Amino acid sequence: MEYPKTRAEAKKTGNKYYFTGLPCIRGHISLRKTKGSCVDCMKEDWAIDNARRAKLPKSEASKAAGRRYYERNKEVVKARAASRPDEEKKTHKQKYKEANPELYKALTSVRKRRHRSATPKWVTKEQKMAMRRLYLEAQRLTKLTGERYVVDHVVPLINPDVCGLHVPWNLRVMTQEENLKKSNKLLDTPAKQE
Repeated sequence: MEYPKTRAEAKKTGNKYYFTGLPCIRGHISLRKTKGSCVDCMKEDWAIDNARRAKLPKSEASKAAGRRYYERNKEVVKARAASRPDEEKKTHKQKYKEANPELYKALTSVRKRRHRSATPKWVTKEQKMAMRRLYLEAQRLTKLTGERYVVDHVVPLINPDVCGLHVPWNLRVMTQEENLKKSNKLLDTPAKQE
């Protein structure tokens, strides 16, 4: 596209931009806005301002606007998040974890408490060791394959219909993806191992 060479010419013809071919005050040779300055200077200023504002705490109005946007565009937001590369997802999760250590401590505490309360007093040392071996096996498979493996409760510890126990015959090793799909559903019942 051919742009006017001067601001006056751009105003006269009603163009939003003009191009002089000369460097601006900061040395950019780029388009200039008829009502403003060099486009590259504006981009730099926006980047600086966005970085400054990112460090500020979010206002309640801003948080509320974000929640409203999410409610209106839930599917689009989820699809955009799912389409991100795995490395980006991992980095985002790590940053969130570092920014919210108290939340993760609380979640870990709740999970451990749930396991303790679901472990019957009659579980033997050998059975506890068998459970520990399952967790070690999940760690080994994760290191070996690069895919995250976890220990799943076949009969979930929390379910509206039935709650399982934290015992060896109710545990199995599976990928984290399969476990997340299963959630707290009751799919099949385990046979007690002697």
